[in-house]
Amino acid sequence: MTIPMWMLLGFATWTLLLLMATVGVYRWVRILFSNVPIASFRSDQPDGEDWYRRGTRAHANCVENLPVFGAIVFVISALGINTPAVDYLSMLVLIARVCQSLVHVSHVQTNRFVAVRFTFFCVQLVCFLALIVIAASYGV
Repeated sequence: MTIPMWMLLGFATWTLLLLMATVGVYRWVRILFSNVPIASFRSDQPDGEDWYRRGTRAHANCVENLPVFGAIVFVISALGINTPAVDYLSMLVLIARVCQSLVHVSHVQTNRFVAVRFTFFCVQLVCFLALIVIAASYGV
């Protein structure tokens, strides 16, 4: 398995771990120990503590970006591109994603923390675009 494939698997794993550690813990603790009905968690209404809402949004951010990274890794793999630049950019995507999520869930979102989180998101976008350029220029 290539480094980009490992990073994609890591991204998917992080998405699941984030879900379990934030949304899952919050909901199951309430269901099992506070007699909250399982159907009381509505997706169309913000509820719960601030860290829970941040965890929900951080997980949604991962879900939104996972298919983008998956498509890029698929194309890179299908084309057989295996370069240090692709490996480095793929690793940077996962590192920036984990950092973005951790900043999102672990701190109240002041302007400073939002700026840090947005910086990690921008790192991912730059890596995505660079990987797309590498794939598009391969064999041209």
